[in-house]
Amino acid sequence: MRSLKIILLSSAFNGLTQRAWLDLRQSGHAPSVVLFTDQATVCRQIEDCDADLVICPFLKDRVPQQLWSNPARPLVIIHPGIVGDRGASALDWAITQQVSRWGVTALQAVEEMDAGPIWSTCEFDMPADVRKSELYNGPVSDAAIECIRDVVEKFAKGFVPVPLDYTQPNVIGRLQPNMSQAERTFSWYDCARFIKRSIDAADGQPGVLASIQGAQYYLYDAHLDSRHGTPGDILAVQDDAVLVAAGDRSLWIGSLKRKAQPGEETFKLPARYVLAEKLAGIPVLDGSIASQTFNEQAYQPIRYRECGHVGELTFEFYNGAMSTEQCQRLVAALRWAKARETQVLLIKGGRASFSNGVHLNVIQAAKVPGLEAWANIQAIDDVCQELLTARQLVISGLTGSAGAGGVMLALAADRVFARAGVVLNPHYKTMGLYGSEYWTYSLPRAVGSEVAHKLTEECLPISALQAQQYGMIQGIGPRCPHAFSQWLMQQASSALDDENYVLTRARKATLDLEQVKRCREHELAQMQLDMVHNRQQFAEKCRNFVLKRKTCQTPQRLMAPWAVAREAASIDE
Repeated sequence: MRSLKIILLSSAFNGLTQRAWLDLRQSGHAPSVVLFTDQATVCRQIEDCDADLVICPFLKDRVPQQLWSNPARPLVIIHPGIVGDRGASALDWAITQQVSRWGVTALQAVEEMDAGPIWSTCEFDMPADVRKSELYNGPVSDAAIECIRDVVEKFAKGFVPVPLDYTQPNVIGRLQPNMSQAERTFSWYDCARFIKRSIDAADGQPGVLASIQGAQYYLYDAHLDSRHGTPGDILAVQDDAVLVAAGDRSLWIGSLKRKAQPGEETFKLPARYVLAEKLAGIPVLDGSIASQTFNEQAYQPIRYRECGHVGELTFEFYNGAMSTEQCQRLVAALRWAKARETQVLLIKGGRASFSNGVHLNVIQAAKVPGLEAWANIQAIDDVCQELLTARQLVISGLTGSAGAGGVMLALAADRVFARAGVVLNPHYKTMGLYGSEYWTYSLPRAVGSEVAHKLTEECLPISALQAQQYGMIQGIGPRCPHAFSQWLMQQASSALDDENYVLTRARKATLDLEQVKRCREHELAQMQLDMVHNRQQFAEKCRNFVLKRKTCQTPQRLMAPWAVAREAASIDE
């Protein structure tokens, strides 16, 4: 197949768009990103280039007629629903209605939204008790990549998309309205599983509006618990979450967003932060791994178990963000785990992501954001220090995608393994930061100084396969989360028999602690300028990220040379 010039038109360079961009490049094509800013700009960017095909992996904006009506250049929408399904709340309805099977459909854009002819479809069995972000970043993302590959192959062969025909018995999807808060609502007297499903279906955006202690909040990050109480009462606090009684049992609620007043902007924060003034007298439970038996069904953001000579520590922080206090809890857990008589320490992320570094939302909510950022970066550095100085062989498992400090945290381990399909963003500059987490030590150690410079300066995502080729990771496991966890434990259990183990032990024995210390001191000196003194507009970039401000233009680093050249020629004319 010849190399195609493909525009990826997207509302944001999100995880799926990054996967599509990487996958197309790996297949020998030349994708170029156009972020949807305003209709006039988007039309000019696409009309002025000679793209063969436009694919929209993640588009919340309506496609201008000028673009979809061009017969010479198809514009294909990737819709997270089965054939016939239409509407912006596809995943919300699928989770709410507990469908057993779902899918992704690639369809040509027409005037009526999601009603165009079909290019491709890919279905999957719906996971049980799945939250929307987990579904989107997992089976939906996988199916979307399959559809995009299929679309590109079919386009190259001159395929004509098939009109949507609701009279066909296999077309079972239907037009679904945008799900309103009235359709998401619940009573605390409802059963806990129903409430959890309502929150899961609104995970990420928009959340479920509910009342807690007489005030209105949008709820996220729900976990079932067996304790009982008066429905609606807060029964306990653990780490960042609050335990709220429901009709039959109770739920941990990890994150909240206060309902905004007119003209006000609010954002998600850990529930304990939001409800701080309402928690006087509420019991605070000890969530440390030293006091809790491992239980995958319980609310345990940090959990630990042992399997032979392997100690496995899992940390599952919502959206991969790590606040100062979360980092401090993780440091305490690591110190406890390091004191155990194990030979291998395996650290894993959660279901949806590994880590994205410091917690920008908590930083933005602080009275002095720069000082909170400064405390946060030192706390996550402490996590990395515990990994670098562990007696055990340390293995990190990238259960999901990682960015910025989250990538560098993984690299503080002796060996790194990744789940197939994860995307890594090993850079800081786009947030106005120099970066820390010992990256000036760990990244060159893994890939060499030349590649380290390239990765941190280009500010582009890389695939797990690229990371393995660079030497950042040593193996790629199954895409299925459950299968990956089993595979990861097998890797950890057999690590001591690996021929590379002797070399790794020798490297650990000769660790230059003074060099490591100097790297941290240099990084923090730079980060103080960025976080406290706002050298590179970190404060503004953090605020824009947290408040989800729309980008004003597509970054040039995401534009292919052919698209940049055409746009420059158009401007000159």
